[in-house]
Amino acid sequence: MLDLFAGRRIINLKGVFYMAQVNIRINDSLKEQGERLFADLGMSFSTAVSIFISQSVRNGGLPFAVTTKSDPFFSESNMKVLRASIADMNAGRGIVRKTIEELEAMENEQTH
Repeated sequence: MLDLFAGRRIINLKGVFYMAQVNIRINDSLKEQGERLFADLGMSFSTAVSIFISQSVRNGGLPFAVTTKSDPFFSESNMKVLRASIADMNAGRGIVRKTIEELEAMENEQTH
């Protein structure tokens, strides 16, 4: 089948997918970080964007929650606990490593 489109001839073959080119603007640093990440995952930046759009279409929206709320992990109260835990570890007051045999011996002592 031969169609005329905007003065150009386009061959329309059954089962052939046309690829659109999309141009986006993004911060250089963010693009470089994304390219490194996606390369580590074995894909190109373009493939990652295609996956994002496919998932958005499949979900009928963004494939993740968009919110102004911060992650509770980074709350000030949790950061305070984490800083205290790090200080304890640095001061040698952290978890002591035990072998499975030592743990079993401790358990046997507690049950007798």
